[in-house]
Amino acid sequence: MEKENVATAKLKYLHMAPRKVRLVANSIKGKHVVEAEAQLVYAPQRAAKPLLKLLRSAVNNATNKKLDKNKLVVSSITVDEGPMLKRWLPRAMGRATPIQKKMSHVAIVLEEKEEFGRYRAPQAKITKSEKTLAKDKEEIKTKETKHNKPSPKVAETKKKPKEGFTRKIFRRKEIA
Repeated sequence: MEKENVATAKLKYLHMAPRKVRLVANSIKGKHVVEAEAQLVYAPQRAAKPLLKLLRSAVNNATNKKLDKNKLVVSSITVDEGPMLKRWLPRAMGRATPIQKKMSHVAIVLEEKEEFGRYRAPQAKITKSEKTLAKDKEEIKTKETKHNKPSPKVAETKKKPKEGFTRKIFRRKEIA
């Protein structure tokens, strides 16, 4: 019943609420394995780390079945509820409030698709020609040389030290 170009992996009893895990799981559904892995590595959510481990396990299962890693796609990922630990938290006036510590069961299915071919990372398009780049470099150099030279006006505008009565009153520590 199991297909030839499919690899699966399961993660059971993950101590995280399924609702939180689904947020991360839905972001990688339908993506290429390399792209999904990159997204999970940089995801800030706590669920990303166990899902990354599960994805890598599924990729290893696929390579054991002699499937090409460059053609693998996350065809489906399901997050189901696991058992719930029920605890109590004491509150004021002798009361107690329930706490539900939820768990998740995650299953991932990788499928080999021919239409994707070999995965290539997206490339940035270069829009400027070499001539415009050379002009920009020259402009930057001319701006740098202009800013490095002090202007003569700055030397003239420096204040001369005060003399007389006001100098004695408004004396600073740094002035000798």
